[in-house]
Parts: sequence; C-alpha cells; structure tokens
Amino acid sequence: MPSTSRLRRPMKSLLILAASLTLAGPAAAKGTGAVKVMSPWSRPAVAGSNGVGYMVLANPGRAADALTRVESPIASRVDMHSSTMAGGVMSMQQEDRVAVPAGGQTTFGPGAYHLMFMGLTRTLKPGDAIPATLTFSSGAKVKARFAVSAGMGPPAMSGMAH
Repeated sequence: MPSTSRLRRPMKSLLILAASLTLAGPAAAKGTGAVKVMSPWSRPAVAGSNGVGYMVLANPGRAADALTRVESPIASRVDMHSSTMAGGVMSMQQEDRVAVPAGGQTTFGPGAYHLMFMGLTRTLKPGDAIPATLTFSSGAKVKARFAVSAGMGPPAMSGMAH
C-alpha cells in the first residue's frame, strides 16, 4: 500500500493545476468578449474611387477597447476618420484609433466617425458587401461584411456581424 505522503503529492499537484487554470480563465477569456460589429453598411462607389463604412461597435466587456486597424481585400487601404463641423464647414481628420468604452458603444455614421475604403478594386452596387477585418487594441480580430445600400442607412434586415 502506498504511503499517504505519496498520495498527497499528486493530489497537491492537481489542486495547484486546477487553481492555476481557474485563475487563468478570466485572463484567457479576455479576448472572447470581443467588440461586436452591428449594422455595418456602405454606399455605392465606383472602382478606383473611395468607399465609406458605417457601423456601431458594441463592447459587452468590462474593459475599454479601441479599434486600431481595418483591412479589406477590395481596398488598397482602409482609414478611420472623424468628422467635425466648425463655422459651417465640415472637416475630416484621420484617426489612429477609435475608443470603444467598456459596456458601451461607438457609432460610425454620417457626420461622425467613419471608415474610408481607399482605392476600391471593384465597383460597389446596392446588394453588394464589403468584407473587412477589424483589429482592436485587445488583440481581438472581428470579421464584418458592410452591406451596400442606395439609401442613407443600413439596408433593412442587415443584422449584425461579429
């Protein structure tokens, strides 16, 4: 029969392992509460020109995050801009990052934050979609499809991508 000290060692190791996994769980799951991309949409645009992207970013997590990069296979690059009105003149400024507050939302819409799909490789018509990958400061990467609409808002039933 094995001694009790020999039985305690493996049991102690298992308890330490279980405690380590329990403590690591929230840190490892930090990226799983990724920001959600809701109602992504765009407007028609001609190949070679620039397109626009609008959406709502919702952060269900308890930590703030920030959009730091957007890529699309149908644009030479994607920039993030903010729009401001001063003295009756609208101006745009390129942004390196756009904050998404913990438990909150950030809206990309006309006259506010927006994406610029620069150097489109194809024409965008109503009913098309622009595929994109959004990268956040947390390291999360979220894929989205921006539905192209002829109107001034997302197409009906565009839902959300996340």
